[in-house]
Amino acid sequence: MDQTTDYMQQEEGWDREGLLDPAWERQQRKTFTAWCNSHLRKAGTQIESIEDDFRNGLKLMLLLEVISGEHLPRPDRGKMRFHKIANVNKALDFIASKGVKLVSIGAEEIVDGNVKMTLGMIWTIILRFAIQDISVEESSAKEGLLLWCQRKTAPYKNVNVQNFHMSWKDGLAFCALIHRHRPDLIDYDKLRKDDPLTNLQTAFEVAEKHLDIPQMLDAQELVEMAKPDERAIMTYVSCYYHAFSGAQKAETAANRICKVLGVNQENERLMDEYEKLASDLLEWIARMRPWLEDRNTDNTMEGVQSKLDEFRDYRRNQKPPKAEEKGHLEAAYNTLQTKLRLSNRPAFLPSEGKLVSDISNAWKGLEGAEKGYEEWLLSEMRRLERLDHLAKKFYQKAEIHNRWSSGQVDQLKSEDYKDFNLQEIKAAIKKHEAFESDLAAHQDRVEQIAKIAQELNDLDYHDAASINEQCRQICDEWDLLGDCTQKRRSALENMELILESVEQQHLEFAKRAAPFNNWMDCAMEDLQDMFIVHSIEEIKNLIASHETFKATLPDAQKEKDSMIGLINNIKKVQRQYNLTDDVMENPYTTISPEELETKWAKVTDLVPNRDSALQTELAKQQNHERLRSQFATVANELGPWIQEKTEEIARIAMDMSGALEDVVSRLKAYQAQLGKYKPKMDELEGYHQVVQEALVFGNKQTKYSMEHLRVGWEHLQTTIALTINEVENQILMRDAKGLTQEQMNEFRSSFNHFDRDQSGQLNAEEFNGCLTSLGYEVDRKTEKGEAEFQRIMAMVDPTGSNTVTFQSFIEFMTRESTDSDTAEQVVESFRILAGDKPYITAEGLRRELPPDQAEYCISRMSRYNAPDAPPDALDYESFSTALYGESDL
Repeated sequence: MDQTTDYMQQEEGWDREGLLDPAWERQQRKTFTAWCNSHLRKAGTQIESIEDDFRNGLKLMLLLEVISGEHLPRPDRGKMRFHKIANVNKALDFIASKGVKLVSIGAEEIVDGNVKMTLGMIWTIILRFAIQDISVEESSAKEGLLLWCQRKTAPYKNVNVQNFHMSWKDGLAFCALIHRHRPDLIDYDKLRKDDPLTNLQTAFEVAEKHLDIPQMLDAQELVEMAKPDERAIMTYVSCYYHAFSGAQKAETAANRICKVLGVNQENERLMDEYEKLASDLLEWIARMRPWLEDRNTDNTMEGVQSKLDEFRDYRRNQKPPKAEEKGHLEAAYNTLQTKLRLSNRPAFLPSEGKLVSDISNAWKGLEGAEKGYEEWLLSEMRRLERLDHLAKKFYQKAEIHNRWSSGQVDQLKSEDYKDFNLQEIKAAIKKHEAFESDLAAHQDRVEQIAKIAQELNDLDYHDAASINEQCRQICDEWDLLGDCTQKRRSALENMELILESVEQQHLEFAKRAAPFNNWMDCAMEDLQDMFIVHSIEEIKNLIASHETFKATLPDAQKEKDSMIGLINNIKKVQRQYNLTDDVMENPYTTISPEELETKWAKVTDLVPNRDSALQTELAKQQNHERLRSQFATVANELGPWIQEKTEEIARIAMDMSGALEDVVSRLKAYQAQLGKYKPKMDELEGYHQVVQEALVFGNKQTKYSMEHLRVGWEHLQTTIALTINEVENQILMRDAKGLTQEQMNEFRSSFNHFDRDQSGQLNAEEFNGCLTSLGYEVDRKTEKGEAEFQRIMAMVDPTGSNTVTFQSFIEFMTRESTDSDTAEQVVESFRILAGDKPYITAEGLRRELPPDQAEYCISRMSRYNAPDAPPDALDYESFSTALYGESDL
């Protein structure tokens, strides 16, 4: 109801704008008037003008009573305006009581004859009483009516109902609705889609004549309209729905009757099927029970086996289909009862004795008889099989026992152990213990044999005499095996005690002989070992170790004699017990007493030889120590002197205080001192040669090696010579550039300040700092500063080593601090000589310059090429550039 009301409100709001179209308003007037008259005529009246005849409210109330079947309040009979308004309000209140919200429709507007509001009110009534209650599947009202039209016209060609305006213009949809319910009224196949006027007129005339549906639409007007009015179409189509709803109810009733009859027929079929299945199953159970309860047999294995085969056939082939029938029967019964319950029918009651419970009880009885029959068959089979099985089991166990015991008595009585050694005795004892374990294990088999024989006697086995004889033989043999087993154990254990004493002494000898023999091997190796020593301490340590070794010899002598005594004891035992020579073989070692005696004699012979070799080496090392002392005395004097003078020269080179000439004088004085120490160096070279010839290595008395002193001496010579040369060059540069001593000292101070590692060279970062301290703008963080720094580095480090020597630094600072000719100045000078011409002639050069210099320029200048230049014109600018290089321009 709420959804329909909302729809009605939305339709009303949308269509009011549509009413502004005069064609739509005219069509609604005609349709709504015809619709109202179709109901008012039932009360013996009608209206002519829809906006005038409802103004007093009387016919409006009458219309509502006819279409609703209810009575409205008594109308006011006065003719005054307020009487009319009261009657219209009663009608509007009745509409509102049906759940319809009338928006913007008031009684005054109806009384005043407002066509727009009157049509809207009639449309609301049509929606509520003619369309709202239409329901198809899950759709209602407008959607339900549209779905009904679509379902009914779906089979018809050229009909596609999608709305209530354009889908009806050609008239085929109206004709299809009539033909679907009354095919006798219209020949649909003769209709044409291109003749809408004929189609519409046919439908309207047939509906009015045969279906009592008045012509609410004008066929000509409907064809000519661009878009028919949706309300008018819906109103007219709803009359079709209500006209055909009676026929639809009859069809529904017929379908319901067929459905009910079909259900009853199916239920009766299921009842008959149940009755038949139940009868057949009960009959089969009754036939099987006596067979399963029969307990008679011919007392033979074959007879019992035959019955068992028949029973297995019953279980595998006969019973399963019947069990399946029983399940089908129960399922059919449950299905039948469910269908009866769903169709409100009384429950099915089978014939007497054929209830599901009766069938279940009969089946349980069958299974009980089946279980008892199976148990009896198996019991009888087991009883007959038991005797046969026991006899077979007895002979099988007796055969196994005889195979095992065969030859055992002879083996136990043998005296083969008298030729065994200890290992073989122990192995024989272990083997005998294993036999005893096996014997104990066979005790159970012998007992089982006796037990089976007794059971066969109790069951009166037909061949009991043969069984008893074989059982007696087995028991007698068993007693004999036990006696022989005990005697052999005693003999083996006694022999074991005799040989264990010998074995223990062999083991003791082996344990002591191996380390003693190894000690003698190591001793002989050490006594014959070649040794190389380089100091008195090393040879003295070797002599001390040898003396320690000699102190252990008495104890070693005692150990050797003790081991030889063990072998003598074994020989005594051999003679006492008359053992074979095999007893003297020691299985634990390959070392013999004779081998020990031989090695011991060799060790005692090597000791004095070692003493002599160690004393000879001691004298040799004492001579080496004297040579080391001789070398160290001179080296310890010369080494510190070379180091001291090297440091002094370095200080002079770094300081450069005073006049440069004085610095040169001091350096040459050091050079003279170096010549005085040359004899000392030669003396040391002689000592070094003697040491090398004597193969003396290492000298703890001095930290100076000959190579170290030789390198230091040569370094001192070179340093003095290079420093003198550097200072003399500085003097030449100073004199050539006119530098003062203070300038030279300032340059040296700046260089030394940044030479933090005192290497005599500056790396790129140190040189940059030095230039910055001297006022150069070489900040490498800026593009300009980096370019300036790279320019300077190209001058002071042309090889690209990324280091700057003091000499390069002085040359750069000298060039920066003094005036010098440049390529530009030379070019300008040539231009003056040439009279401001870009070229100069050979004649001009010979006139202005000395002859040799004029010829020098002429031979090196290239020809100046220009249209107005004379043939002997020379290019002085390129010549000047070549003199200084491109970097100076």
